Amino acid sequence: MDTIVVVGAGVIGLTTALCIQQQNPAQPILLVARDFPTDTSVNYASPWAGAHYRPVPGASPQALREANQAQRTYEYLKRSEPGAGVEFIQGIEHLEAPPAEYLDTQSVRNVYSHLDGFRILAREEVPDGVVWGAQYGTYVVNSPVYCAHLLRKFVLKGGETRRYTLANLKEAFAFGNVKTVVNCSGVGIEDPKAFIIRGQTCLVRNPVSQTITRQNQDGSWSFCIPRPLDGGTIIGGTKEPHNWDPNPSLETRQRLLANAAKWFPFSPESGGKFDVIRDIVGRRPAREGGMRIEVEKLADERHIVHGYGAGGRGFEISRGVAEDVTALMLENNLLPAKASL
Repeated sequence: MDTIVVVGAGVIGLTTALCIQQQNPAQPILLVARDFPTDTSVNYASPWAGAHYRPVPGASPQALREANQAQRTYEYLKRSEPGAGVEFIQGIEHLEAPPAEYLDTQSVRNVYSHLDGFRILAREEVPDGVVWGAQYGTYVVNSPVYCAHLLRKFVLKGGETRRYTLANLKEAFAFGNVKTVVNCSGVGIEDPKAFIIRGQTCLVRNPVSQTITRQNQDGSWSFCIPRPLDGGTIIGGTKEPHNWDPNPSLETRQRLLANAAKWFPFSPESGGKFDVIRDIVGRRPAREGGMRIEVEKLADERHIVHGYGAGGRGFEISRGVAEDVTALMLENNLLPAKASL
């Protein structure tokens, strides 16, 4: 049986490799990546992620597709194994200047109604200045633990790995008898529509029991995300397209922590002070128009199946994307539906 190569060991690549493996346990799969979950490169976004699930209303095809992928991921993560680094807790949103989509009942229902305990908060339940608020059951992820968990499952089920930096996707066909390459490289490799979004957050030891997102009047966002398994709390954050600066800004850290002290329910003993573990800078791999999920047929009966460009929503849509990529492979006869007897 031909080997399938999956390129990229971020959360999308790891989840996709596992999904293919679950579809056909006998299928040989090689995961080829520059970085793996033990690495800490600024270009390897997944271990730096917060990560939590916060729906995003919208009516565009991209928004609706991501909402569907996010809902399937939500249901999948409910079945997470103990120790995977996933925990379900209460999510809160406070928006001072909500975009029009948040004020459209149907738009909100489309992306929030599947969440456990979802409800819009009454005016007396939200802080001063907040125009729109909601609460719901959501999940938070200790991203380094979860990525390591996915990789461990993949290897234990027979998957193979190779550390290699590809200069071109076609290089991946050289790793044995390979007819299909699955491109989960994040930035796509040589895609002019791909770009990075710099993000800076701060990891602190201070505990908090909810994940809270606050949109400020000036359009900036603040959030706190407790990491399961005593992983501290992520305080964020920034979104800076095309900013390649790898160095954390002390000024940004001070602003993030000042906002967190004002708005988030850290324990009283914190006294508005934070025990900082580290500043985090990562590059989210985004793409104009959203993720590319399609099959590219090469001239010689070989195929590249693309699944990259998730931007800052990699964890939130990971399982949905993996299922969509696997379904595309089945539709195009690039993956046997089940193991041969």
